Amino acid sequence: MTQRDVFCHPAAIVETHSIGEGTRIWAFAHVLAGAAIGRDCNICDHVFIENDVVIGDRVTIKCGVQLWDGVALEDDVFVGPNATFTNDPFPRSKHQPRAFSRTVVRRGASIGANATILPGLTIGRGAMVGAGAVVASNVPPNAVVVGNPATITGYVETAVRVPTDVSGDTSGALGGPAGVKGAQIIRLPKTEDLRGSLVAGELAEFLPFLPKRFFVVFDVPSRETRGEHAHRRLSQLLVCLRGECSLVLDDGRRRAGLVLNSPTIGVLVPPLVWGVQYRFSSDALLLVLASEAYDPDDYIRDYEEFRAIADLLPDGGTDSTNAANAASES
Repeated sequence: MTQRDVFCHPAAIVETHSIGEGTRIWAFAHVLAGAAIGRDCNICDHVFIENDVVIGDRVTIKCGVQLWDGVALEDDVFVGPNATFTNDPFPRSKHQPRAFSRTVVRRGASIGANATILPGLTIGRGAMVGAGAVVASNVPPNAVVVGNPATITGYVETAVRVPTDVSGDTSGALGGPAGVKGAQIIRLPKTEDLRGSLVAGELAEFLPFLPKRFFVVFDVPSRETRGEHAHRRLSQLLVCLRGECSLVLDDGRRRAGLVLNSPTIGVLVPPLVWGVQYRFSSDALLLVLASEAYDPDDYIRDYEEFRAIADLLPDGGTDSTNAANAASES
């Protein structure tokens, strides 16, 4: 290979000419003719890259990795040594499918050593797959997954807080968790006597909206996630009435994690904040009050679309009118 500003070790076999500047391909790697590799990548020893493979910029692929037809790695992806990709859910010798399953690893995600990625999955932007994990379903953006089968144990760059430990006024709205714009932790007053406990409040006092809808989430298998979307105009209040669940909020610039485990704690989630609920206890009962009636067009379910909208918004506090307009115009 003699392409300018591309280094290929003399012991590598590189058949493609689609390689970006600054990329390095080391000894005993084999890259087939149809593969496309971006700029400033590092392809280590004993890596095999098949024809229908697309690799973005600044990708690192450590030793012993094979990328089969149908695999795409976006920019800034890291693949650890001996991680295994697959592209056929029912392989038989000498019997190829008409088309191989597509596996996509989104921008900035990392895959640990010896992890196995089943075919046809998407590893979300910024996600972290632990060493040795067996990934059998899509991984949400920024999620940390480990084990066999892989389950979510947390979210990257997320400061987890337990709202019951937050100091401050016991009846009003507290500051946004970890700076996620517009989000608020709201303490609901509790009354106790010999007959039991009561949590009550005037909606106009605790909420900037009057609810038009409510729903209750319960009986969630512990390894499942809920949410994974943002809203264009709708605001929500989340209260875990029983048990506990974990909540992640993301405004596109900052991310915060909270453990909801008391009916005295509510979390106000404004428009254009990505929300995920996960790690539900078996007895968890999550109440959600919504500012608007159900409207499927109000949902933003694709994280890449959400990030594109968030990038257009000014940093700082949420302006619901400008936020809604930006989302509608996207």
